[in-house]
Amino acid sequence: MKKGFTLVELMIVVAIIGILAAIAIPNFVDMQYRAKRAEVPPNVDGIKTAEIAYEAAFDTFVASTVAPSAGVNKLARPWDATAGNGFTALGWEPSGTVRGAYLVSTPTTTNFVVTGYCDVDADGTQATYTATKSISAVLTSAALTNVY
Repeated sequence: MKKGFTLVELMIVVAIIGILAAIAIPNFVDMQYRAKRAEVPPNVDGIKTAEIAYEAAFDTFVASTVAPSAGVNKLARPWDATAGNGFTALGWEPSGTVRGAYLVSTPTTTNFVVTGYCDVDADGTQATYTATKSISAVLTSAALTNVY
């Protein structure tokens, strides 16, 4: 009597592995996008804290231009610490490279809006996080449907 697997048994195993891969790969890619996008909310909250501290010291807010640049994509870029972007005055700078771009606007003399943009899946649609003086970073628009 010979021992071994029949062709049908091997085909069933291959089919099961294929089904598991079809489920696991999209979830893995989605998890990568969420991990890459996760840098933006803490940075937005850090800028918010720096704005509040700056206002406490100087009785005004600092508006800034988009940094490091407006063209966000899935690649991490070095932070542009050039003078005049407003973040230098705040004393805020992220450590290492960033995947997002950040902007501070001052619509009134009593409030500010910090906005962080990112496009980690490079589909042309940006996920946007905003924070104000009284509200921590919240997702205001998303490029992906499964945003956590």
